[in-house]
Amino acid sequence: MRTHRQVGRSATGLRIGIVAAKFNQRITGKLLRACIDALESHGVGSDAIHVVRVPGAFEIPLVAQTMAKSGNVDAVICLGAVIRGDTPHFDYICSEVSRGIGHVALESGVPIIFGVLTTETDAQAEERADPKKLNRGGDAAKSAIEMVTVMRRLKGSTRELGAGHATRQSSATRRHAD
Repeated sequence: MRTHRQVGRSATGLRIGIVAAKFNQRITGKLLRACIDALESHGVGSDAIHVVRVPGAFEIPLVAQTMAKSGNVDAVICLGAVIRGDTPHFDYICSEVSRGIGHVALESGVPIIFGVLTTETDAQAEERADPKKLNRGGDAAKSAIEMVTVMRRLKGSTRELGAGHATRQSSATRRHAD
């Protein structure tokens, strides 16, 4: 059994969006429950957790983007389960979901957490969704809290970072001008 990363800060006052696929409900339901439990145990109020269910993993990025752009959430957690079958469909879906979620994160500037399981077997998915084992739903919640904290720190220190960079740049320019 692996230990879970500790999130030191309280998440009180955070607003979290969760996009959860309905496909593979047996797995995604466990991920969603563990995610909500972890958020609430870190202080996120149940009224500050906004869950949207979508048909499958492929639909996650569009809803994540809409939530991120709304300005109503501090982070979006994407939950789903894609389990390999007998066709290349698995590869296409995994690739597009990963690409879409990554694009939304970079475009929106809002922490978008990838909590989509991509497994070879049902047993692997069950293990990763089991809160008593790997608890990927809870891990996604903790990542969201941590990333909101990181982004807030970075945005709060932008002036300091920018000023330091400009000063270093000026010094470098002066050295080359001599």
